[in-house]
Amino acid sequence: MGIPILQMAKIGAYVVAQTIKGVMRYPLVLMLEPLFRCNLACAGCGKIDYPDEILNQRLPLADCLGAIDECGAPVVVIAGGEPLLHKEIGEIVEGALARGKFVTLCTNALLLEKKLSLFRPSPAFNLSVHLDGDAQMHDKSVCQKGVYDRALRAIKVARDRGFRVNINCTLFNGADAEKVARFFDAMKDLSIDGITVSPGYAYERAPDQQHFLNRQRTKTLFRDILRRGQGGRAWPFFQSTLFLDFLAGNQTYACTPWGNPTRTIFGWQRPCYLLGEGYAKTYHELMETTNWDAYGVGNYEKCADCMVHSGFEATAVQDAVRHPLKALKVALMGVKTEGPMAPEISNAHQRPAQYVFEDHVDTKLREIERART
Repeated sequence: MGIPILQMAKIGAYVVAQTIKGVMRYPLVLMLEPLFRCNLACAGCGKIDYPDEILNQRLPLADCLGAIDECGAPVVVIAGGEPLLHKEIGEIVEGALARGKFVTLCTNALLLEKKLSLFRPSPAFNLSVHLDGDAQMHDKSVCQKGVYDRALRAIKVARDRGFRVNINCTLFNGADAEKVARFFDAMKDLSIDGITVSPGYAYERAPDQQHFLNRQRTKTLFRDILRRGQGGRAWPFFQSTLFLDFLAGNQTYACTPWGNPTRTIFGWQRPCYLLGEGYAKTYHELMETTNWDAYGVGNYEKCADCMVHSGFEATAVQDAVRHPLKALKVALMGVKTEGPMAPEISNAHQRPAQYVFEDHVDTKLREIERART
């Protein structure tokens, strides 16, 4: 596994402590999005379809650090947009590390070589470079040629300077299992520290709506991939083995959206990183006033095909802490890639999708205009 032992131990102790205290819902990873602006326009992205007035907004340093303190999650993932476009990104990372957090900075790496001097290597700090497969796969995914080669060059520079570097791979419908396996082999040969992999989420505002995986295709694809890598043991995955087991159809998990609370320029996003169905002013308000039972597979149409790590990784971690022998077995033996799959959650009684994006955008634009005048 690509997760450092110290990080696994501290997060495990945190989960055990919450369980002992009887806390039903608690944060595991803070998803911090200090901006939506990006220097790419990927067809499968639902984060950049905003008017310029919103794309030009930045979450100030004080608000970022305040969100880290308010939430209290042991892990902070800084995403976007492209977070390296934020002028205070160095201070945000340093502030999170100073608070004893494990920090992952997600980036497309186009600015990484230029911005590396803003950071210092640390066992608690990971650079997570977005790579959706080999050069052909990735450049197609990000809709721009040459991005893969630039990212690979930036990874080598960061590794040479002593930084921990992971890659974050999102897979879509049509992904070839053999090519993905070869890509993972190449990343391992590059001596990266970890691989995070997930099926793409069907953002309602993404330009390309034709290439998102449904749940059955996700399970079949991941079985085909992991079968080529000793059930996943051949590659240094930076995520729970039980989450990989879930992707391969061997676990029936409900999502725990409160495990990855999200703070953006809009506020605290309901219910999760992937869905912007409303916003709270404070983390406490998010936790206390969100109708969590209204979301998730089986509850809401927009969630029907979701198997993304931001929704299910926390579930898998909790399961691993409750059932360590099950997690150990998967870690030692690898993910099962043959045989019947675990039962699926029924969508028979899910509520229909609601479309509220435009209302939130209009509200934010009015807020920006009031602040301007």
